[in-house]
Amino acid sequence: MKGTMIPLQDNRRLASIDILRGLAILGIFLVNMPSFHSPLLYMDAARPWSRGWDGILYRFSDVVAQASFYPLFAFLFGFGAIILAIRSEEKGIAFSFLFSKRLSFLMAIGCMHAFFIWHGDILINYAVFGFALLFFYKMKGKTLILLGLVCYVLPFAILGALFLVMGSIDNEGIAITKDSKMMERSFEIYQSGTFLEIMKQRALDWYMVNNLVNADILFLSIFPFFLIGAGVAKQGYLQNPMPYRRKLKVIMIVSLLLGLLIKCLPYVGTFDFGTMFVQDYFGGPLLTLFYITAITLLAEKTGACRLLMPLSYVGRMSMSNYLFQSIVSTTIFYSYGLGLYGSVSYTTGFIFLLALFCLQILLSILWMSLYNYGPVEYVWRVVTYGKKPVMKR
Repeated sequence: MKGTMIPLQDNRRLASIDILRGLAILGIFLVNMPSFHSPLLYMDAARPWSRGWDGILYRFSDVVAQASFYPLFAFLFGFGAIILAIRSEEKGIAFSFLFSKRLSFLMAIGCMHAFFIWHGDILINYAVFGFALLFFYKMKGKTLILLGLVCYVLPFAILGALFLVMGSIDNEGIAITKDSKMMERSFEIYQSGTFLEIMKQRALDWYMVNNLVNADILFLSIFPFFLIGAGVAKQGYLQNPMPYRRKLKVIMIVSLLLGLLIKCLPYVGTFDFGTMFVQDYFGGPLLTLFYITAITLLAEKTGACRLLMPLSYVGRMSMSNYLFQSIVSTTIFYSYGLGLYGSVSYTTGFIFLLALFCLQILLSILWMSLYNYGPVEYVWRVVTYGKKPVMKR
């Protein structure tokens, strides 16, 4: 069919990668939910959500999800870039040009998401940092993995040690400061403000995180995982895991135990910025490594793979599902929707996200039974390749 693209056949897809994408969408939603209904950016969440089910569920999310799924998404981004590079070579298409168009579309979607839907967007950073990957993707797999590890571990180990020492010198630890005025402003605007006022607040909230002061930290917390994901894709560890099965099991067990130990550090030691920093920047990625290895090994077992398969449908349309979560959540909590911002507990938000994610699984299964791509993924491919792919099954 001239002018059309034949969709990637199901037997060429990696079930483990689609499942990991689906898991990442669930994990990111778990982390994002408090920011949808509360001014988490300006408050100390450990205080209002410290008792009863709020306290239990907050600590559960903090340990198993916080700082673990953004690295996973970044890893999958780098992994997918190499798969795209391999397939573009097979088709005789220049990867650099193809990838640049793909990143440009990602940037456009990210801007619309950040400034018109929700301030906690991750797509803009992925698009901007993704261009840097063009300078590295031709390196050997092991070199990419080593470079990614060094770029991540070295600076954050120095910062982590510094913050821990400062916390030990000061008996009260490094103060965790929050802005009460900005918290009150967020309550007021998101609860009862106009759409224009909410847009202005969204832009301010986005800038509070994504500014030049934080640029280095943001880059070093995301880009190294691009490199590691790209290196793993080149090495074929996930495409053909059986030869590495024993090593993957060891990595899975060690990363789980060490990751949980570090993630629980603020709850068994001093709860200050130093322990929270180490918890997020080392405990989080270690659990990321556990999720990757565990899903890869489980996907090789027929029974386990069948149980996990619903996540793969969410993962195959991950961009659409990520945006869907933001649209539905902000519509429910912001003033132009039901106006429930600031009036729900952590437990209520947790139950809501589970219900919405179950709905996403059902909708994803239904959609993928009729179509080859999610709605946003379809447009993304049209922009990337300049051709209309076959949409209907």
